[in-house]
Amino acid sequence: MKNRILISLIALFTAASLSGKPGPDLNKAPKIQLAILLDTSSSMDGLITQAKSQLWRIVNELVLAKKEGVSPRLEVAIFEYGNSTLPEGEGYMRMATSFTGDLDRVSANLFELSTNGGDEYCGMVIDSALKNLAWDSSDESLKLIFIAGNEPFDQGSTRYTESVKRAKKRGVIVNTIYCGDAQSGIASYWKSGADLGGGRYFSIDQNAAVMVINAPQDAELAQLNAELNATYVAYGPAGRQKKKEQEKQDVNAEEISTSSKVERTISKASDKYNSSAWDIVDGVKGGSVDIKNMKDDQLPAEMKGMNDRQRREYVDGMFQKRAKIRERILKLSEERRVYIDRKQKEVGNDETLDSAVIKTIREQGKEKKFNFK
Repeated sequence: MKNRILISLIALFTAASLSGKPGPDLNKAPKIQLAILLDTSSSMDGLITQAKSQLWRIVNELVLAKKEGVSPRLEVAIFEYGNSTLPEGEGYMRMATSFTGDLDRVSANLFELSTNGGDEYCGMVIDSALKNLAWDSSDESLKLIFIAGNEPFDQGSTRYTESVKRAKKRGVIVNTIYCGDAQSGIASYWKSGADLGGGRYFSIDQNAAVMVINAPQDAELAQLNAELNATYVAYGPAGRQKKKEQEKQDVNAEEISTSSKVERTISKASDKYNSSAWDIVDGVKGGSVDIKNMKDDQLPAEMKGMNDRQRREYVDGMFQKRAKIRERILKLSEERRVYIDRKQKEVGNDETLDSAVIKTIREQGKEKKFNFK
């Protein structure tokens, strides 16, 4: 049921083909902006592992979001803090990824994170996220901060009480995730931070083994991922590099688990995975690429020497092929979700990063009139 919306969207694009008819105006769509602030001090290896393994599951929940029938634009940012390898003068923190819809970039930056001892300044990193990210000004958008760590929330010269109040005033909800015992998190002001920020407080076991459930659909989904990758037509030197990055993030996900690779495959079949900046097929569909006027040296080897008609037929063929693959992936995803949900209920593990984030996004999204059906 949940993926029928996505299948319908793909059918809409397929019907239009590459005829030049305008698709949905994504610039007018509301946004879901998600800033994830991760403690990368020495004790947080488990947290970073959970973030790497569960990124695509979180994305797949966000893919379901609609507001008044419109699919929102998704933007994700990542900050790390509490790492002694980062400059002391900058509060041992940095912005790993600014707001972007490029999910491969988010994954790449997440997999580059490593832990090292340091001081954790929650108020300061929240303040930095407020100042340095391009938060949407519309009240129609859902703007969320998730900060996770295990040291007292009140450390550092920037008062967390002021940071979270500033966030709330700007319509940004601050949610806190304490890695450890719930009462310890309350005693060290993590719940206070969430309460003042209009958000939710969670405690998780950052060292809990990530639950991996292999589903009957996984083998076919792995094959479909390879077929999907073959439909991407990179253009120019930057495009070739992005194609390599796409493949690298497939490998990163697979090294975590088969389940993580499958979740990534499902994300790639959604409308949130857009590669128009480097892929001719997405670029033509979105109107950002004019293949008629592209120079021959910008084209991949298989398109060099083609005239305008041949170019259009080739790209249209890839578009149609991709649409069919995506539709099959999403159908299998629906079946897989039913299977996974049943298995998860049997196991009952509910204290991990993804469960905290997904629950909160659904609840706070509903308050903004987003639905996740």
